[in-house]
Amino acid sequence: MMTTMPDTVEALLPAELLDFLLCATPEAWCDAALANQELLLIDHAQCEKKAASTAMSLMYRYVDRPLLLTKMSQLAREELLHFEQVVKLMESRGVAYHHISASRYAEGLRSHVRRDDPDRLIDILIVGAFIEARSCERFARLIPRLDDELAKFYRTLVKSEGRHYEDYLMLARHFAAEPIDERIDFFAARERDLIEAPDTVFRFHSGLPAAA
Repeated sequence: MMTTMPDTVEALLPAELLDFLLCATPEAWCDAALANQELLLIDHAQCEKKAASTAMSLMYRYVDRPLLLTKMSQLAREELLHFEQVVKLMESRGVAYHHISASRYAEGLRSHVRRDDPDRLIDILIVGAFIEARSCERFARLIPRLDDELAKFYRTLVKSEGRHYEDYLMLARHFAAEPIDERIDFFAARERDLIEAPDTVFRFHSGLPAAA
């Protein structure tokens, strides 16, 4: 008889990914996500589109790095496929896709990216790893609370987004001339601040709901 793994965060995600993040998503954010599922889907679609755009931007800027070109090409295709899948899911639920303002999260991390290469590239890749890791963690926290259709979809995303986290981190280490552990620690602290600080706007990567 075939048994299924429980939908716990620990069962869905590798320990290395959870250790990479300094904090768990607050329960208050999960509650807000369940209460704002249409907005969650709209922002999720927007995040997938932005992720593809980021990958394409790196491909255009760093044309002399074959490994980066290959990984970012693969990532861009996957993110655009996810975008299409989210839009299709929204359509089936009568949710109209439209532009909404971005959360402070990604820009809050990117504001610390150094200006000059090769440091700039390393920082962008580290930021990419944190965005993908946090996305995985949030999918995993929501899965047990969602309807079957959305939970099944998010389970497939956990695997691919986890692979994107690994690719970003691998590329950062590959292109760095020296160890990047201190830089990872720096961004980990900034990421935790953005997740745990009160946030007046609900988005997929928003912080602690202000009402909480």
